[in-house]
Amino acid sequence: MEKIYNLAIVGAGPAGIATAVESYLLGIRDIVLLEKDVNHNSTIRKYYKDNKRVDVEWKGQKVELDGNIYFIDGTKESTLDFFDEILDNHSVELQTQVEVQSIQKEEDYFEVFMAGQSIKAKYVVVTIGRMGKPNKPSYKIPPSIRKKVNYTTDECSADEKILVVGGGDSAVEYAVDLCSKNDVSICYRRETFRRANPTNQRDIANAIMHKEVNPLLGVDIEGLEDEEGKVKVLFNDDTIDTYDRVIYAIGGTTPSAFLSSSGIKEKDGKPVHNGYYETNIEGLFVAGDITQESGGSIALGLNHGYAIACHIQNREC
Repeated sequence: MEKIYNLAIVGAGPAGIATAVESYLLGIRDIVLLEKDVNHNSTIRKYYKDNKRVDVEWKGQKVELDGNIYFIDGTKESTLDFFDEILDNHSVELQTQVEVQSIQKEEDYFEVFMAGQSIKAKYVVVTIGRMGKPNKPSYKIPPSIRKKVNYTTDECSADEKILVVGGGDSAVEYAVDLCSKNDVSICYRRETFRRANPTNQRDIANAIMHKEVNPLLGVDIEGLEDEEGKVKVLFNDDTIDTYDRVIYAIGGTTPSAFLSSSGIKEKDGKPVHNGYYETNIEGLFVAGDITQESGGSIALGLNHGYAIACHIQNREC
């Protein structure tokens, strides 16, 4: 007989891991975590710079932890170590490099489809983060310069002229981090960096004051062109400049196509769910920053996982 898991979780970030571990602690067994990347917490690994501060409270979100996972302020590295440890200490199966394409409700179970394979589970929780699908500009990027247009700093090297686009925490951190070895400008359509947390607001103000970062505030971009292999940027104030590299850090979007293909309804850009994070499909849940308008804290994701685990355990009793 083909195995049917009690619980399948799509996405191995904080909310996904919390759902798995809290469910295990409540006596639920046969749990599988499905992660499209090579390891858990791919968003933290890709989009957080080394030694980046990771706080329980994020952008002023004061969240009291409800469950059994005691998370404290730390760094990128200590946070990854923390999730390594709790996964090691609980019998949760982690499958990596498997990208879920859709979820189909059958009579007594769900079938979770991946490339070339599928699994069955009684309950499914979707914890795909928004940054798994970073926002891209509306204008076309010429194919000849696509390698010079990025969404993380992974491709950067020293002594480049770089334009960072965005006004949130990631954009500010990229600009401040890169400016020690590069000629960096930051372009943001608003006049202030009010979306960034207080520490990052202070850091970017200091970098601008010391002329380490060139601010282009209240300005937007109308398009990009190839100029002899470099990126020519056309601004909406009729100015033009050329850069070795442009990095967009303009947030992420809900993966609407995936949600739709799985039958999950959306409203105002978020999946519809009840107070237990159960969607319009009974037994199919959502958790983490996919449920929020503009992302959420790790603590919020941990609480979502605990609430879902408790609801499933109560339903099974």
